[in-house]
Amino acid sequence: MSEKRKDNKGRILKTGESQRKDGIYQYRYTDFRGKRQTVYASTLQELRQKEKEIQKQIDDGIDYEAGQITVIELLEKYISLKKGVRYNTQVGYNFVLNLVKKEDFGYRKISTVKVSDAKQWFAKMQKDGRGYSTITSVRGVVKPAFQMACDEDAVRKNPFIFKLTDVVVNDTVPRVALTEEQLAIWMNFIEGDNTYHKYYDEFVVLLETGMRVSEFCGLTRKDLDFKNRRIRVDHQLVRECGGKYYVEETKTSSGCRFLPMTDVVYDSLKKMLERRPKVKTEPMVDGYSGFIMLDKNGNPKVALHIENEMRWAMKKYKKLHPDSPLPHITPHVFRHTFCTNYANEGMDIKNLQYLMGHSDAGVTLNVYTHASYAHAAEQMAKISQFRQSPEMKKDRDFAVG
Repeated sequence: MSEKRKDNKGRILKTGESQRKDGIYQYRYTDFRGKRQTVYASTLQELRQKEKEIQKQIDDGIDYEAGQITVIELLEKYISLKKGVRYNTQVGYNFVLNLVKKEDFGYRKISTVKVSDAKQWFAKMQKDGRGYSTITSVRGVVKPAFQMACDEDAVRKNPFIFKLTDVVVNDTVPRVALTEEQLAIWMNFIEGDNTYHKYYDEFVVLLETGMRVSEFCGLTRKDLDFKNRRIRVDHQLVRECGGKYYVEETKTSSGCRFLPMTDVVYDSLKKMLERRPKVKTEPMVDGYSGFIMLDKNGNPKVALHIENEMRWAMKKYKKLHPDSPLPHITPHVFRHTFCTNYANEGMDIKNLQYLMGHSDAGVTLNVYTHASYAHAAEQMAKISQFRQSPEMKKDRDFAVG
Protein backbone atom coordinates (compact mmCIF):
# COMPACT_ATOMS: atom_id res chain seq x y z
CA MET A 1 0.00 0.00 0.00
CA SER A 2 1.50 3.35 -1.13
CA GLU A 3 2.16 6.02 1.46
CA LYS A 4 -0.19 9.01 1.26
CA ARG A 5 1.34 12.36 0.38
CA LYS A 6 1.59 15.00 3.08
CA ASP A 7 2.39 18.71 3.17
CA ASN A 8 5.23 20.25 5.16
CA LYS A 9 2.93 20.39 8.20
CA GLY A 10 2.20 16.70 8.06
CA ARG A 11 -1.34 17.04 6.72
CA ILE A 12 -2.53 14.35 4.33
CA LEU A 13 -3.12 15.64 0.80
CA LYS A 14 -6.05 14.47 -1.32
CA THR A 15 -5.86 13.08 -4.82
CA GLY A 16 -4.63 15.76 -7.21
CA GLU A 17 -3.18 17.91 -4.42
CA SER A 18 0.52 18.52 -3.95
CA GLN A 19 2.90 21.03 -2.41
CA ARG A 20 5.89 22.46 -4.24
CA LYS A 21 9.30 23.05 -2.68
CA ASP A 22 8.52 26.78 -2.38
CA GLY A 23 5.49 25.94 -0.22
CA ILE A 24 2.84 26.75 -2.85
CA TYR A 25 -0.02 24.26 -3.05
CA GLN A 26 -1.38 23.06 -6.37
CA TYR A 27 -4.31 21.01 -7.52
CA ARG A 28 -4.42 19.21 -10.86
CA TYR A 29 -7.70 18.10 -12.37
CA THR A 30 -9.35 17.22 -15.67
CA ASP A 31 -11.92 19.74 -16.90
CA PHE A 32 -15.20 18.77 -18.55
CA ARG A 33 -13.50 18.91 -21.97
CA GLY A 34 -10.97 16.31 -20.89
CA LYS A 35 -8.03 18.73 -20.58
CA ARG A 36 -5.63 18.73 -17.65
CA GLN A 37 -5.65 21.96 -15.65
CA THR A 38 -3.80 23.26 -12.57
CA VAL A 39 -4.71 25.86 -9.96
CA TYR A 40 -2.49 27.25 -7.23
CA ALA A 41 -2.92 28.63 -3.70
CA SER A 42 -0.70 29.84 -0.89
CA THR A 43 -2.55 27.78 1.76
CA LEU A 44 -4.18 24.38 1.83
CA GLN A 45 -7.46 25.92 3.00
CA GLU A 46 -7.49 28.30 0.02
CA LEU A 47 -6.66 25.45 -2.35
CA ARG A 48 -9.51 23.28 -1.11
CA GLN A 49 -11.94 26.18 -1.43
CA LYS A 50 -10.92 26.41 -5.07
CA GLU A 51 -11.35 22.64 -5.41
CA LYS A 52 -14.94 22.94 -4.20
CA GLU A 53 -15.66 25.69 -6.71
CA ILE A 54 -14.04 23.71 -9.51
CA GLN A 55 -15.99 20.57 -8.69
CA LYS A 56 -19.26 22.48 -8.61
CA GLN A 57 -18.43 24.11 -11.93
CA ILE A 58 -17.59 20.71 -13.44
CA ASP A 59 -20.80 19.17 -12.08
CA ASP A 60 -22.76 22.04 -13.64
CA GLY A 61 -20.89 21.72 -16.94
CA ILE A 62 -19.26 25.14 -16.58
CA ASP A 63 -15.79 25.87 -17.97
CA TYR A 64 -13.84 26.93 -14.89
CA GLU A 65 -10.81 28.13 -16.85
CA ALA A 66 -12.90 30.31 -19.16
CA GLY A 67 -14.45 31.84 -16.07
CA GLN A 68 -11.02 33.01 -15.00
CA ILE A 69 -10.68 35.54 -17.83
CA THR A 70 -11.19 39.18 -16.94
CA VAL A 71 -14.10 41.38 -18.01
CA ILE A 72 -11.72 43.17 -20.40
CA GLU A 73 -10.61 39.88 -21.98
CA LEU A 74 -14.24 38.84 -22.36
CA LEU A 75 -15.11 42.11 -24.13
CA GLU A 76 -12.09 41.77 -26.41
CA LYS A 77 -13.21 38.27 -27.36
CA TYR A 78 -16.80 39.37 -27.92
CA ILE A 79 -15.81 42.38 -30.06
CA SER A 80 -13.35 40.32 -32.12
CA LEU A 81 -16.25 38.09 -33.21
CA LYS A 82 -18.33 41.02 -34.52
CA LYS A 83 -17.37 41.07 -38.18
CA GLY A 84 -18.80 43.33 -40.85
CA VAL A 85 -20.31 45.88 -38.44
CA ARG A 86 -20.75 49.52 -39.43
CA TYR A 87 -17.94 51.95 -38.77
CA ASN A 88 -19.93 53.84 -36.12
CA THR A 89 -20.75 50.56 -34.37
CA GLN A 90 -17.07 49.62 -34.26
CA VAL A 91 -16.27 53.07 -32.88
CA GLY A 92 -18.85 52.44 -30.16
CA TYR A 93 -17.30 49.07 -29.28
CA ASN A 94 -13.83 50.63 -28.99
CA PHE A 95 -15.20 53.46 -26.85
CA VAL A 96 -16.72 50.99 -24.39
CA LEU A 97 -13.60 48.80 -24.32
CA ASN A 98 -11.32 51.77 -23.62
CA LEU A 99 -13.67 53.00 -20.88
CA VAL A 100 -13.76 49.58 -19.18
CA LYS A 101 -9.95 49.40 -19.29
CA LYS A 102 -9.90 52.48 -17.04
CA GLU A 103 -12.21 50.85 -14.50
CA ASP A 104 -11.07 48.47 -11.74
CA PHE A 105 -14.14 46.41 -12.58
CA GLY A 106 -12.59 45.52 -15.94
CA TYR A 107 -9.90 43.45 -14.21
CA ARG A 108 -12.38 41.30 -12.29
CA LYS A 109 -12.59 37.61 -13.17
CA ILE A 110 -15.92 37.10 -14.92
CA SER A 111 -16.77 34.11 -12.70
CA THR A 112 -16.67 36.38 -9.64
CA VAL A 113 -19.09 39.02 -10.96
CA LYS A 114 -22.49 38.92 -9.29
CA VAL A 115 -25.62 40.96 -10.06
CA SER A 116 -24.94 43.21 -7.06
CA ASP A 117 -21.40 43.84 -8.37
CA ALA A 118 -22.73 44.90 -11.76
CA LYS A 119 -25.26 47.23 -10.17
CA GLN A 120 -22.67 48.78 -7.88
CA TRP A 121 -20.36 49.35 -10.84
CA PHE A 122 -23.01 51.24 -12.80
CA ALA A 123 -23.89 53.30 -9.73
CA LYS A 124 -20.20 54.12 -9.26
CA MET A 125 -19.84 55.22 -12.89
CA GLN A 126 -22.75 57.64 -12.55
CA LYS A 127 -21.30 58.96 -9.27
CA ASP A 128 -18.01 59.49 -11.13
CA GLY A 129 -19.81 61.70 -13.62
CA ARG A 130 -20.64 59.25 -16.41
CA GLY A 131 -23.92 60.12 -18.11
CA TYR A 132 -26.88 57.79 -18.44
CA SER A 133 -26.36 57.46 -22.19
CA THR A 134 -22.72 56.43 -21.63
CA ILE A 135 -23.71 53.82 -19.07
CA THR A 136 -26.38 52.56 -21.46
CA SER A 137 -23.72 52.18 -24.16
CA VAL A 138 -21.49 50.23 -21.78
CA ARG A 139 -24.33 47.93 -20.81
CA GLY A 140 -25.17 47.44 -24.49
CA VAL A 141 -21.79 45.74 -24.97
CA VAL A 142 -21.12 44.15 -21.58
CA LYS A 143 -24.53 42.48 -21.29
CA PRO A 144 -24.33 40.48 -24.57
CA ALA A 145 -20.67 39.68 -23.88
CA PHE A 146 -21.63 38.07 -20.56
CA GLN A 147 -24.51 36.30 -22.29
CA MET A 148 -21.95 34.80 -24.67
CA ALA A 149 -19.94 33.62 -21.65
CA CYS A 150 -23.10 32.17 -20.16
CA ASP A 151 -23.98 30.35 -23.41
CA GLU A 152 -20.46 28.93 -23.52
CA ASP A 153 -20.70 27.62 -19.95
CA ALA A 154 -18.05 30.00 -18.60
CA VAL A 155 -20.46 31.53 -16.06
CA ARG A 156 -23.74 30.29 -14.61
CA LYS A 157 -25.75 33.47 -14.92
CA ASN A 158 -25.60 36.78 -16.78
CA PRO A 159 -25.19 39.39 -14.00
CA PHE A 160 -26.30 42.26 -16.25
CA ILE A 161 -29.91 41.21 -16.74
CA PHE A 162 -31.68 43.87 -14.69
CA LYS A 163 -33.55 47.11 -15.27
CA LEU A 164 -30.99 49.88 -15.59
CA THR A 165 -33.23 52.64 -14.21
CA ASP A 166 -33.51 50.70 -10.94
CA VAL A 167 -29.82 51.41 -10.40
CA VAL A 168 -28.97 54.73 -12.07
CA VAL A 169 -30.94 57.88 -12.71
CA ASN A 170 -31.86 58.65 -16.30
CA ASP A 171 -30.43 62.15 -16.52
CA THR A 172 -30.60 62.28 -20.31
CA VAL A 173 -31.82 65.63 -21.58
CA PRO A 174 -34.71 64.83 -23.92
CA ARG A 175 -34.41 66.05 -27.48
CA VAL A 176 -36.96 68.71 -28.23
CA ALA A 177 -38.36 70.01 -31.47
CA LEU A 178 -38.09 73.68 -32.34
CA THR A 179 -41.23 75.75 -31.97
CA GLU A 180 -42.46 77.75 -34.94
CA GLU A 181 -41.16 80.92 -33.30
CA GLN A 182 -37.71 79.43 -32.61
CA LEU A 183 -37.50 78.05 -36.13
CA ALA A 184 -38.40 81.41 -37.66
CA ILE A 185 -35.81 83.21 -35.52
CA TRP A 186 -33.06 80.78 -36.48
CA MET A 187 -33.77 80.54 -40.20
CA ASN A 188 -34.18 84.32 -40.52
CA PHE A 189 -30.81 84.78 -38.84
CA ILE A 190 -29.12 82.29 -41.18
CA GLU A 191 -30.72 83.79 -44.29
CA GLY A 192 -29.68 87.33 -43.36
CA ASP A 193 -26.19 86.68 -42.00
CA ASN A 194 -23.29 87.70 -44.25
CA THR A 195 -21.21 84.68 -43.24
CA TYR A 196 -23.69 81.85 -42.83
CA HIS A 197 -26.34 82.65 -45.44
CA LYS A 198 -24.46 80.36 -47.88
CA TYR A 199 -25.67 77.41 -45.78
CA TYR A 200 -29.29 78.49 -45.78
CA ASP A 201 -30.40 76.13 -48.57
CA GLU A 202 -28.65 73.17 -46.96
CA PHE A 203 -30.57 73.84 -43.76
CA VAL A 204 -33.85 74.18 -45.70
CA VAL A 205 -33.41 70.77 -47.33
CA LEU A 206 -32.56 69.10 -44.02
CA LEU A 207 -35.47 70.74 -42.25
CA GLU A 208 -38.04 70.10 -44.97
CA THR A 209 -37.15 66.46 -45.70
CA GLY A 210 -36.27 65.06 -42.27
CA MET A 211 -33.26 63.24 -43.72
CA ARG A 212 -30.47 61.95 -41.53
CA VAL A 213 -27.48 64.21 -42.07
CA SER A 214 -25.34 61.32 -43.37
CA GLU A 215 -28.05 60.51 -45.92
CA PHE A 216 -28.12 64.16 -46.97
CA CYS A 217 -24.33 64.19 -47.44
CA GLY A 218 -24.54 61.03 -49.52
CA LEU A 219 -26.92 62.53 -52.11
CA THR A 220 -25.60 62.64 -55.68
CA ARG A 221 -27.01 64.25 -58.80
CA LYS A 222 -28.48 60.88 -59.81
CA ASP A 223 -30.54 60.81 -56.61
CA LEU A 224 -32.38 64.01 -57.54
CA ASP A 225 -35.35 63.53 -59.84
CA PHE A 226 -36.42 67.10 -60.57
CA LYS A 227 -38.87 65.99 -63.26
CA ASN A 228 -40.93 63.89 -60.86
CA ARG A 229 -39.91 66.03 -57.90
CA ARG A 230 -38.58 63.32 -55.65
CA ILE A 231 -35.33 62.38 -53.89
CA ARG A 232 -34.01 58.84 -53.76
CA VAL A 233 -32.44 57.88 -50.41
CA ASP A 234 -30.71 54.50 -50.40
CA HIS A 235 -27.24 55.10 -48.89
CA GLN A 236 -25.27 57.37 -46.59
CA LEU A 237 -21.79 58.88 -46.71
CA VAL A 238 -19.40 58.39 -43.79
CA ARG A 239 -15.84 59.54 -43.09
CA GLU A 240 -13.68 57.72 -40.58
CA CYS A 241 -11.48 59.52 -38.04
CA GLY A 242 -8.48 58.73 -40.22
CA GLY A 243 -10.04 60.59 -43.15
CA LYS A 244 -11.20 57.60 -45.19
CA TYR A 245 -14.54 58.09 -46.99
CA TYR A 246 -16.95 55.28 -47.68
CA VAL A 247 -20.59 54.73 -48.59
CA GLU A 248 -22.74 52.36 -46.58
CA GLU A 249 -26.38 51.30 -46.51
CA THR A 250 -28.97 53.39 -44.73
CA LYS A 251 -29.26 52.96 -40.97
CA THR A 252 -32.16 50.50 -41.38
CA SER A 253 -33.58 48.57 -44.32
CA SER A 254 -36.57 50.90 -44.10
CA GLY A 255 -34.18 53.78 -44.72
CA CYS A 256 -34.35 53.14 -48.47
CA ARG A 257 -37.14 55.43 -49.61
CA PHE A 258 -38.20 58.29 -51.88
CA LEU A 259 -38.84 61.74 -50.46
CA PRO A 260 -41.05 64.27 -52.21
CA MET A 261 -39.56 67.62 -53.22
CA THR A 262 -41.75 70.38 -51.90
CA ASP A 263 -41.44 73.71 -53.67
CA VAL A 264 -38.95 75.06 -51.14
CA VAL A 265 -36.84 71.90 -51.30
CA TYR A 266 -36.92 71.97 -55.11
CA ASP A 267 -35.75 75.60 -55.17
CA SER A 268 -33.02 75.06 -52.55
CA LEU A 269 -31.59 72.01 -54.30
CA LYS A 270 -31.47 73.91 -57.59
CA LYS A 271 -29.59 76.77 -55.90
CA MET A 272 -27.18 74.36 -54.24
CA LEU A 273 -26.30 72.80 -57.59
CA GLU A 274 -25.85 76.21 -59.20
CA ARG A 275 -23.39 77.24 -56.48
CA ARG A 276 -21.62 73.88 -56.37
CA PRO A 277 -17.82 74.35 -56.81
CA LYS A 278 -16.32 73.40 -60.16
CA VAL A 279 -13.81 70.54 -59.84
CA LYS A 280 -11.42 69.07 -62.39
CA THR A 281 -11.97 65.54 -61.16
CA GLU A 282 -15.17 64.42 -59.48
CA PRO A 283 -14.46 62.65 -56.18
CA MET A 284 -15.39 58.95 -56.29
CA VAL A 285 -16.36 56.99 -53.18
CA ASP A 286 -17.20 53.30 -53.51
CA GLY A 287 -18.52 53.83 -57.02
CA TYR A 288 -20.54 56.93 -56.16
CA SER A 289 -19.74 60.33 -57.68
CA GLY A 290 -21.48 63.64 -58.33
CA PHE A 291 -22.09 64.40 -54.65
CA ILE A 292 -24.21 67.55 -54.46
CA MET A 293 -22.19 69.09 -51.60
CA LEU A 294 -18.43 69.59 -51.69
CA ASP A 295 -16.12 71.21 -49.16
CA LYS A 296 -13.48 73.85 -49.91
CA ASN A 297 -11.02 71.10 -50.91
CA GLY A 298 -13.39 69.57 -53.43
CA ASN A 299 -14.19 66.55 -51.24
CA PRO A 300 -17.74 65.50 -50.38
CA LYS A 301 -19.16 67.13 -47.29
CA VAL A 302 -19.83 64.82 -44.35
CA ALA A 303 -21.94 65.13 -41.22
CA LEU A 304 -19.19 66.93 -39.32
CA HIS A 305 -19.22 69.76 -41.88
CA ILE A 306 -22.94 70.40 -41.38
CA GLU A 307 -22.66 70.08 -37.61
CA ASN A 308 -19.83 72.61 -37.56
CA GLU A 309 -21.80 75.01 -39.76
CA MET A 310 -24.62 74.97 -37.22
CA ARG A 311 -22.29 75.16 -34.23
CA TRP A 312 -20.36 78.15 -35.58
CA ALA A 313 -23.54 79.92 -36.62
CA MET A 314 -25.07 79.30 -33.19
CA LYS A 315 -21.95 80.66 -31.49
CA LYS A 316 -22.22 83.87 -33.49
CA TYR A 317 -25.97 84.14 -32.86
CA LYS A 318 -25.54 83.67 -29.10
CA LYS A 319 -22.85 86.33 -29.08
CA LEU A 320 -25.20 88.78 -30.80
CA HIS A 321 -28.23 87.70 -28.75
CA PRO A 322 -26.96 86.42 -25.35
CA ASP A 323 -30.47 86.37 -23.87
CA SER A 324 -32.06 84.45 -26.75
CA PRO A 325 -34.29 81.49 -25.82
CA LEU A 326 -33.00 79.37 -28.72
CA PRO A 327 -31.87 75.86 -27.69
CA HIS A 328 -28.76 74.17 -29.06
CA ILE A 329 -29.50 73.37 -32.71
CA THR A 330 -28.09 70.36 -34.57
CA PRO A 331 -29.04 68.49 -37.76
CA HIS A 332 -30.81 65.94 -35.58
CA VAL A 333 -32.91 68.69 -33.99
CA PHE A 334 -34.08 69.53 -37.52
CA ARG A 335 -35.05 65.88 -38.02
CA HIS A 336 -37.01 65.88 -34.76
CA THR A 337 -38.70 69.12 -35.74
CA PHE A 338 -39.70 67.76 -39.15
CA CYS A 339 -41.26 64.65 -37.63
CA THR A 340 -43.01 66.50 -34.82
CA ASN A 341 -44.47 69.15 -37.14
CA TYR A 342 -45.99 66.59 -39.49
CA ALA A 343 -47.28 64.49 -36.60
CA ASN A 344 -48.92 67.57 -35.10
CA GLU A 345 -50.49 68.37 -38.46
CA GLY A 346 -52.18 64.96 -38.39
CA MET A 347 -50.09 62.94 -40.88
CA ASP A 348 -50.84 59.22 -40.75
CA ILE A 349 -48.20 57.53 -38.59
CA LYS A 350 -47.35 54.87 -41.21
CA ASN A 351 -46.71 57.54 -43.84
CA LEU A 352 -44.60 59.51 -41.38
CA GLN A 353 -42.69 56.34 -40.50
CA TYR A 354 -41.93 55.88 -44.20
CA LEU A 355 -40.64 59.43 -44.62
CA MET A 356 -38.43 59.11 -41.54
CA GLY A 357 -37.03 55.77 -42.67
CA HIS A 358 -37.88 54.06 -39.38
CA SER A 359 -38.18 50.29 -39.17
CA ASP A 360 -40.69 50.59 -36.32
CA ALA A 361 -43.57 53.03 -36.02
CA GLY A 362 -43.00 52.98 -32.26
CA VAL A 363 -39.76 54.89 -32.78
CA THR A 364 -41.62 57.50 -34.79
CA LEU A 365 -44.25 57.88 -32.08
CA ASN A 366 -42.18 57.64 -28.91
CA VAL A 367 -38.87 59.22 -29.82
CA TYR A 368 -39.27 61.71 -32.61
CA THR A 369 -42.59 63.37 -31.86
CA HIS A 370 -43.12 65.71 -28.96
CA ALA A 371 -46.32 66.85 -27.36
CA SER A 372 -46.53 70.45 -26.26
CA TYR A 373 -48.93 72.52 -24.19
CA ALA A 374 -49.55 74.90 -27.09
CA HIS A 375 -50.49 72.13 -29.49
CA ALA A 376 -52.60 70.27 -26.92
CA ALA A 377 -54.43 73.49 -26.01
CA GLU A 378 -55.02 74.27 -29.68
CA GLN A 379 -56.52 70.83 -30.34
CA MET A 380 -58.69 71.03 -27.22
CA ALA A 381 -60.01 74.41 -28.38
CA LYS A 382 -60.87 73.00 -31.82
CA ILE A 383 -62.63 69.97 -30.34
CA SER A 384 -64.52 72.14 -27.85
CA GLN A 385 -65.54 74.52 -30.63
CA PHE A 386 -66.72 71.60 -32.74
CA ARG A 387 -68.77 70.20 -29.84
CA GLN A 388 -70.51 73.55 -29.45
CA SER A 389 -71.20 73.90 -33.16
CA PRO A 390 -74.86 73.92 -34.33
CA GLU A 391 -74.27 70.74 -36.35
CA MET A 392 -73.01 68.83 -33.30
CA LYS A 393 -75.87 70.09 -31.11
CA LYS A 394 -78.35 69.04 -33.74
CA ASP A 395 -76.87 65.53 -33.84
CA ARG A 396 -77.09 65.25 -30.03
CA ASP A 397 -80.70 66.43 -29.96
CA PHE A 398 -81.56 63.92 -32.68
CA ALA A 399 -79.89 61.10 -30.73
CA VAL A 400 -81.79 61.99 -27.55
CA GLY A 401 -85.11 62.27 -29.37
